Amino acid sequence: MICPNCSTELKRTERTGQVCSHCHRRFALDPKVHGRGMHDLRIRRCAESLTDSGRLKVTVTQLWYRSRSYSIAWRAREARGIRPGIRWSVALTVCAALLVYAVLGSGAPAVWARTAAVFVLVVPGLFRYERARPAGSSLSPTEERFRQLMTGDWRRAYGGLPPGVVNDAARIPGYAASRPPRPRAVILCTDHAVAVFLEANDLPVRLRAVLVEADPGSAHEALVDLPGLLPVVVLHDASALGALLAPLLRMAHPDRAVVDAGLPVAAVRGRLGAIHRVSPVTAGSYVLDVDAGELRAVAGLSEQEAAWLAEGFWSPIAAVPPPLLATVVEEAVERAVAMAAARLGSAPAYGFLTWPDTDGAADADTSGKKGTPSA
Repeated sequence: MICPNCSTELKRTERTGQVCSHCHRRFALDPKVHGRGMHDLRIRRCAESLTDSGRLKVTVTQLWYRSRSYSIAWRAREARGIRPGIRWSVALTVCAALLVYAVLGSGAPAVWARTAAVFVLVVPGLFRYERARPAGSSLSPTEERFRQLMTGDWRRAYGGLPPGVVNDAARIPGYAASRPPRPRAVILCTDHAVAVFLEANDLPVRLRAVLVEADPGSAHEALVDLPGLLPVVVLHDASALGALLAPLLRMAHPDRAVVDAGLPVAAVRGRLGAIHRVSPVTAGSYVLDVDAGELRAVAGLSEQEAAWLAEGFWSPIAAVPPPLLATVVEEAVERAVAMAAARLGSAPAYGFLTWPDTDGAADADTSGKKGTPSA
């Protein structure tokens, strides 16, 4: 690997303990130790890309999604074939019967019986059995591992996180991070990393918006104490609960203008480079039984999009490139304010985000090997 400090090509024996044997300076990450793609120079490139060359501040979660080296998602699969125990039980029973006949018999029938017994023992090994497998997803490195590297090895080597990156580890559900004087809108964010990103870049203050962080299941309660005439901009993942959030808020708050600025399912479901994850459909501590029919009826999704979400697939809004995300929020707030001023009462479904033509997971990404059209 190349030393990130002196640019010297280092062999494995020349970088023991993450210290360059040429410049004797410490570096943070070694791909042989910390995994493929985990290298100081690459992480710096990812951070510079996310921050738009220092114009923005981003979170550790956003950097994790950008610098992942591998991601995959797969659909559920039913069991296939005959279980090995059943195959061999039947085969051994038939084989034993044939051998008994071969011993007691004589002539050609006995020879054929011995041959058939051998054949019966070979046949079970020719079949394969695949166990049932639930839908799932995997990202490498894991979020926990990446966070440990950034707050541990990276901090020890450089004294802090990469330039422009802020820590978003702590979470306070329902916390209204910004309450500017004379607010003109509410930004309801269901993703903690995105809420920290907005706050770190002073977007709520500049847009004169109240930033509220809440889980999808408690979003209604989070708006109760806020002025009823303020329009609401909703930021959410491309998930089942996210797709339902804006329509349900419009029904619960008919006096408010509600603009859906979340990540549309259509922008990520079949797109290479987009991150697909799988988890139960939950609201707080409850697992919700959301079927495709409800998603089509309430959220207006297509049959394919609704089925994808109903299986538990989702894509995080925190993986959207930060410059695009900041622009989307600014445009959504202006649209919400205009709608409220025009006294429309409620906003129609409006999708802001479309996935840009980026390289996804940077130079070490192995996206494309997937069980669904996932990355």
